Amino acid sequence: MKKISLLGATGSIGVQTLDVIGAHPEAFQLVAMSFGRNYKAGSEIIKKFKPKFVAVQDKETYEMVSKEFSHNDVKIGYGSDALIEAAIYDGVECLVNAVVGSVGLVPTLKAIENGITIALANKETLVTAGHLVIEHAKRYNVDILPVDSEHSAIFQCLQGENVKSIERLIVTASGGSFRDKKREELVEVTVEEALKHPNWSMGAKITIDSATMMNKGLEVIEAHWLFNMPYEKIDVLLHKESIIHSLVEFEDSSIIAQLGTPDMRVPIQFALTYPERLPLVKAKRLELWEVGKLHFEKADFNRYRCLQYAFDSGKIGGTMPTVLNAANEEAVSAFLRGDITFLQIEEIIERSLNKHESISHPNLEQIQFVDQQTRNFVQTLIS
Repeated sequence: MKKISLLGATGSIGVQTLDVIGAHPEAFQLVAMSFGRNYKAGSEIIKKFKPKFVAVQDKETYEMVSKEFSHNDVKIGYGSDALIEAAIYDGVECLVNAVVGSVGLVPTLKAIENGITIALANKETLVTAGHLVIEHAKRYNVDILPVDSEHSAIFQCLQGENVKSIERLIVTASGGSFRDKKREELVEVTVEEALKHPNWSMGAKITIDSATMMNKGLEVIEAHWLFNMPYEKIDVLLHKESIIHSLVEFEDSSIIAQLGTPDMRVPIQFALTYPERLPLVKAKRLELWEVGKLHFEKADFNRYRCLQYAFDSGKIGGTMPTVLNAANEEAVSAFLRGDITFLQIEEIIERSLNKHESISHPNLEQIQFVDQQTRNFVQTLIS
C-alpha cells in the first residue's frame, strides 16, 4: 500500500486524486493532506479518508477543524510550516502536489530532500524554480512524475524510447473558453464567460490561464525542465477535442501520441501507479468512431500573446519565468475579482517582464524576493 500526501485536497485535481485513492483502498492510503479555507469539503475528506495530519491555510479554519476533530486521532496545523509538514509527514512515500501557485515550491523541495516521490500537478513549482527542483531531484535521486495530462502523455510516449532520438515535443492545447473568438471580441468578455471551459472541469485560476493560453505557456516551460528539452524543440498545437493529449516526434519522422477521453484521473492514477497500471473505475472509453473527426490548428502567437511571453521568458531563463508566473497569478486574481479586464492580464504581464532584469541561476531566496517584488509591482498597476 502506497502512502500518499495530498496538497490541495479540495481543489479540482485534489478531488480527482481522492477518487483514485478511494477506488483502490488496497493500493493507496491518504496519510497527510492540506486544504485552504473550504472547511465543509475538507472536513468531509477527513471523515472519509482519516488522514493522520491535516494542514489548513489560516488560523480561523484551523480552529474550526480542531474543534470538530478534537476527539479524533488526527493532528492539525496551519500556515506554510504546516504545509511543509504535510508534504514530508512520517511514512509518506508519494507527494501529490496539487496546490495552485508558487506556494507549492518549498514543500516540493523539502519532500525531495526526504526522498519522497513527487507527483507534480503544481506547474508553478517548475516554472518558478525549475533549475532548483531538477537539481534537487538529481541530487537526492527522486522521481518527479507529471500529473498534467500533456506531460503525462509525453512521459507515456517516451517509455522505452531513447530520448536522444527526439526531434520535438508537441504539446496540444484546447484553446480555452474563447478559442472561437477573434482578438477584438475579447475586449468586454466576462469572468463567467471565461470560466466556461469547453472540454475540462478545472479550478478557476487554471481555467482563466487556459483562456489566455498562459496555461500552455507554463506547460512549455514545465516540459523544458521535465524532459530536458530546448525550447526550439517544443511546439504547441491547437486541438479542440482534447483527445490527443500530446505527441512526440522522433528523428526518423515517426510520431507517437497518447490519446484518451478528457479525464484527469488517467494521468493522476498513472503517476501514482507508475510503472504499473490499474483499472480506472467508471472511465469513459475512447471510441474514435464516435468522435468522427479531430481538428488541429497552428498556434497563433499574436492571438495568444501569453504563449509568446512564456517562450521568451523560458529562453531568457533565470528569474524571468518567476516574474512571468507571479505577474500572471496576481493579474488572474484581479480579473476574477472584477478589478481588471481580460486583456489587461496580458498587459500587466508584459509590463512586469519589461521592467525586470533577469538574474541568472538564482537561489531560493532570490527567487522568493523577485516573486514578491513582482507581486508588489502588479498591485501598483492594478490600484
